[in-house]
Amino acid sequence: MISIVIPAHNESAVIARLLAALRDGPLREEMEIVVVCNGCTDDTAAVTRRADPQARVIETDIAGKIHALNLAETASTSFPRLYIDADIVVTQATVATLAARLTQGPLAVAPRAEIVTEQCSLPVRAYFNIRDMLPSAREGIGGSGVYGLSEAGRRRFGTFPPVTADDGFVRIQFAEDERETVSGAVSRVTAPRRLRHLVAIKSRSLFGSYELATLYPHLWKNRGESNHRALLRLYLRPWLWPALAVYSWVMIEARRQAKRRIRNRQAGWQRDETSRAPAGAVHTIGQSP
Repeated sequence: MISIVIPAHNESAVIARLLAALRDGPLREEMEIVVVCNGCTDDTAAVTRRADPQARVIETDIAGKIHALNLAETASTSFPRLYIDADIVVTQATVATLAARLTQGPLAVAPRAEIVTEQCSLPVRAYFNIRDMLPSAREGIGGSGVYGLSEAGRRRFGTFPPVTADDGFVRIQFAEDERETVSGAVSRVTAPRRLRHLVAIKSRSLFGSYELATLYPHLWKNRGESNHRALLRLYLRPWLWPALAVYSWVMIEARRQAKRRIRNRQAGWQRDETSRAPAGAVHTIGQSP
């Protein structure tokens, strides 16, 4: 049996597509799916029950991904265990590939992220064109919206701590030879549609990284290869300069915002609503747990 944990905060617009991808196929009976609807003010729980009546739905008034993860841990009974964001799409084939790989040695695995940019502005597409050439794009635990742990891997830490980046926290628990981004497994991640939304999401990501580096300096060495050298090499290709200018501006502005949040001790959760909106509808970024 494969346990699947899905924390969901106001995900009624998107969670059905994930559950449909997990439900349709011969492996559904081999999956234990636990969805924790945390602090929802929409009908995420009802949509989940309709989309997959076999899924176990836990509802809590406390909004927060970490709280949801820890609640799900008390209800999940099996390994391997996959943790999946509600706003991405993962197929049964990817679940099976990740679960099988966890029986073969790695303690932690993740799929390769396929970034969906069809509805995005040209600058956002330029950013992701550069990102795809960097080492961080090859690190699935952080960026793919999915990570999986074997039973031995899950014993590496206790409850999830109150950090911004749960995926980053999980990644640094393992040395590079203990975790793996599985090339044959893919998650579909919808990118923010506009540059300002992308900057907001990246600032949250950088804030989470700064937080982990401060709280767990002894583990930070496990974070993986830096982008710096690869990025400098890309500047040797003049035809990439316009896209590199966009990428660099996004990262500089995101760092500025992340450091401002640190100075102001401003935690919270930057969430992109445009990637959850139907085609043609663009919502503004809000903060939600």
